[in-house]
Amino acid sequence: MSTSLLARVLLQPSLSATLSLADWDLLVRQARRANLIARLHDVLAAAGINAPAPAQSHLTAARRIADAQRQRMRWELGRIAEALHAATPHCVVLKGGAYLALDLPLARSRLYGDLDILVPRSALAEVESALLIHGWIVEALSAYDEQYYRRWMHELPPMRHRSRGTALDVHHTLLPLTSRTALDTPALFETLQPLPGWPGLSALAPPDLLLHSATHLFHEGEFANGLRDLFDLDALVRHHGRDAGYWERTVERAGRLGLRRPLHYALRHSERALGTPVPPEVQRELARAAPPWPLPAVLDACYARALQPQHPSCETPGAPAARLALYVRSHWLRMPLPLLVRHLARKAWRRLTGAELREQEAAQRQDG
Repeated sequence: MSTSLLARVLLQPSLSATLSLADWDLLVRQARRANLIARLHDVLAAAGINAPAPAQSHLTAARRIADAQRQRMRWELGRIAEALHAATPHCVVLKGGAYLALDLPLARSRLYGDLDILVPRSALAEVESALLIHGWIVEALSAYDEQYYRRWMHELPPMRHRSRGTALDVHHTLLPLTSRTALDTPALFETLQPLPGWPGLSALAPPDLLLHSATHLFHEGEFANGLRDLFDLDALVRHHGRDAGYWERTVERAGRLGLRRPLHYALRHSERALGTPVPPEVQRELARAAPPWPLPAVLDACYARALQPQHPSCETPGAPAARLALYVRSHWLRMPLPLLVRHLARKAWRRLTGAELREQEAAQRQDG
């Protein structure tokens, strides 16, 4: 598969010296679509490369937006800690918020849309109540979607702060309760690392950060941020991969949590696309979790097409079919077939008859 101009420049910034103004225009467009434009700014700046003025204005603006979002999210973490200090002793910040709180290098160029936290399921009612008291509200949903989240999913319905507008996802595990992957959720809370700047908040340990990133990307069926998430995986490995015992702990934790297969997919595709440094013995060990042939070859072809910026210039032959196949796969992983068929049929019928839209509008009026 051909690699996007964006990925080639991020991996080898010196290539930008050969770009025409039209190429720079395309590069910026791909970076913006992939949510990697602040990262592009930082990679070029680190290499001492000055973009042409028209492109540089976009890159500089992205850098300023990223800085403002990081400052805002750090403040929001303080508000979460304040709201939940009495509700649960275990509030785990996930994904981008965790990278930010841990001051990992990849956090500097990330753009932030929301915050994700993980709490024990036993504390879910107290956590939701505390958040409501502190101004967080549940997004307006139809009654069926509300039930869908609370009965089958791995998180509460999306929340948003009434005055600040910040989005918050409250997880009680990392995969839907009906998922075919048997995740050992209690084990997630065994090796947390506290966040000293935010008393009461924690992050996953380094191996589990990688496992969550891998699981999120390779169980999902939508890839608007797929390339960004793949670069996140690569950055996590490059930051922690040389730590003593890191790979042994990561493979052990993958087995303990039941996540060896998504880790195999993640490291395989990150190494293939980005040259992520993974010890060969780790790849061999994790390959034992791969499904039987020919499924690996099919998935390789699908992911090679899906993990590209979703820009028209990156549409390769078969890309729409690949994304559709992975979307169907994500739902297959999400719930058993009888439940999946019933769920999709009901959703389709409710949309066709307008019942879902009417319920959402009624919920919005009630909330207002």
